[in-house]
Amino acid sequence: MAKRDYYEVLGVPKGATQDEIKKAYRKLAIENHPDKNQGDKAAEERFKEASEAYEILSDAQKRQAYDQFGFAGVDSGGPQDFSNVYRDFSDLFGGGLGDIFGSFFGGGGRTTQRSRGPAVGASLRYDVEIDFKEAIFGTKVDISYSHQVHCSTCKGSGGKEGAGKKLCPTCNGAGQVRHNSGFFSIAQTCPTCGGEGHVMENPCPECHGTGLMRKQQKLKVTIPAGVDTGNRVSISGMGDAGANGGPPGDLFVYVNVRPHAYFERSGHDLYTQIPLSITQAALGGEIEVMTIDDVLVKVTIPSGTQNGKVLRLRNKGVPKLRGALDQRGDHYIKIVVETPRKLSREAKKIMGELAKALGENKRPTPIPFDD
Repeated sequence: MAKRDYYEVLGVPKGATQDEIKKAYRKLAIENHPDKNQGDKAAEERFKEASEAYEILSDAQKRQAYDQFGFAGVDSGGPQDFSNVYRDFSDLFGGGLGDIFGSFFGGGGRTTQRSRGPAVGASLRYDVEIDFKEAIFGTKVDISYSHQVHCSTCKGSGGKEGAGKKLCPTCNGAGQVRHNSGFFSIAQTCPTCGGEGHVMENPCPECHGTGLMRKQQKLKVTIPAGVDTGNRVSISGMGDAGANGGPPGDLFVYVNVRPHAYFERSGHDLYTQIPLSITQAALGGEIEVMTIDDVLVKVTIPSGTQNGKVLRLRNKGVPKLRGALDQRGDHYIKIVVETPRKLSREAKKIMGELAKALGENKRPTPIPFDD
């Protein structure tokens, strides 16, 4: 079978940096290492292929020869020596072989203790859907969601009043336990303390030592004028409470806006389509147009208005988010000239006379496209 290009094997471009090459190889090595995929010949071949590619591309001299001459520049004709790849494992995986298998099985090779201090809680997301006009002028919405709060009994400490913490008897404070698997030592999170390194001597009976409880929360959220789909409202401190008495995260309320039947939005501008009859477009005149404020505004139609012409109503669009109350976009009106589908006998007679008066061309010249 023909060899694949080394860059293709690692999934990196030809101009990739050494860090990019190392990162790509590390990912492939973890996924396809024989000790993780025992009996999987395909994974073993992919591991060998990636190791060969890395051995060449990680060496500046060999990489230059490969870039210039291809496989001929690096093929000595004899068995290949990829021992350099294995010597680099300590650099690739941040330590010895124990660290490699820590990457495989979810633990770390070094015995480390986790921070015992308070941790900031997780931020939460809540999605709301509002009407088009509610987004334009702002609104208030009632939401209900569940989040973690500090236990009211133990005030987030996790223990009974006066109770302290002691070293975990399983891991002796390390937060990890090791299991020997043949030649290798594999580190895993301690199942007793969950990696904290300590346990509560007298756990709180209400929260079972976690210091946290789940609460159903109701809020009235103010949605500001001018929001659009994808905007969010941030409510500080209304996310999940932090472990070990830590501060809570935030709540992010994301907005989705339902479309309107007659208005479309582009940034802070609004667009509507207004139909005109042939005579209105030809003669011009004055019409009334409804704005998003539910106010009729008089609009002057110039004589000879063509289909597709756009007219503008200044400052009748969307209020600018977090701007002054009178800062708004514009309302654009697109004219749609409607041709009557049915004509009475009298109307046909009048239209015929109009056609003669205008001297309509039976062989019209094509109109050039705009540049």
